[in-house]
Amino acid sequence: MCSKGKLTIGAHMSIAGGLIKTVENTAAMGADTMQIFSRNPRGSNFRTPSQDEVDRFQQLRRKYHLGPILAHAPYTMNLASPKPEVYEFACTVIREDVIRMDALGIENLVFHPGSHTGIGVEEGIRNIIAGLNQAITGEENITVLLETMSGKGTEIGERFEHLRAIREGVAFPEKIGVCLDTCHVFSAGYDIVGNLDQVLEEFDKVLGLELLRAVHLNDSMMPFASRKDRHAAVGEGEIGLEALLKVTTHPALKNLPFYLETPFDDAGHKEEIYMIRERRPEE
Repeated sequence: MCSKGKLTIGAHMSIAGGLIKTVENTAAMGADTMQIFSRNPRGSNFRTPSQDEVDRFQQLRRKYHLGPILAHAPYTMNLASPKPEVYEFACTVIREDVIRMDALGIENLVFHPGSHTGIGVEEGIRNIIAGLNQAITGEENITVLLETMSGKGTEIGERFEHLRAIREGVAFPEKIGVCLDTCHVFSAGYDIVGNLDQVLEEFDKVLGLELLRAVHLNDSMMPFASRKDRHAAVGEGEIGLEALLKVTTHPALKNLPFYLETPFDDAGHKEEIYMIRERRPEE
């Protein structure tokens, strides 16, 4: 019998108790990576950890053999916005969070590209590019990830071509990667249930599979091509367990870190991770 291979999987974790507690909670749930918010997801506040806390954080990461950690920028950040106050806030957040997360040794920082709110996709993308250019120096170790989106409202990022245009426009494209969200691409009209191979072939043609750094493993409460972003627990939505398990073993994806953003607490995510590991098909 073939080995199922190493699956690097974790969940979005609260950092309310501090980084040390978060790492310990991650290990306790049987996960080997984690996603955290870079700051308050609905505001602008953040706490700066002490050097002792940072050192202990790094020690525990090594102790528990955690894979690449993903920081998620706040939802209030809209780099595509035409409104000066909204845009300046977004520029400040991405600039600060690149510096802060890089200093923590976190490998990847993901963000929602933003909503153009009426100025059009092209103008919105120009704003995103300018915002990234003022935040990224090219000297960072961290990679900034563009997230694939569902396309609700005036959201940018539901087409792979949007992400390509952003990456091709920035000063340091080598610092830009992609996070594929299974719920979002399904809702955007990419058929990962009926033809995952074709979707990944299109991704490779438009962007290049080498740019994929992370996968948000989420089921969808909403139907295919609905352009609505509502996550469901793995196997309890419109994508289904079989299709999501195939995502975890696809040759183009299986070595990436997977992050659950499903509607569970730590105990629920522990059960979900165990179920995924047990139910994964043989490679």
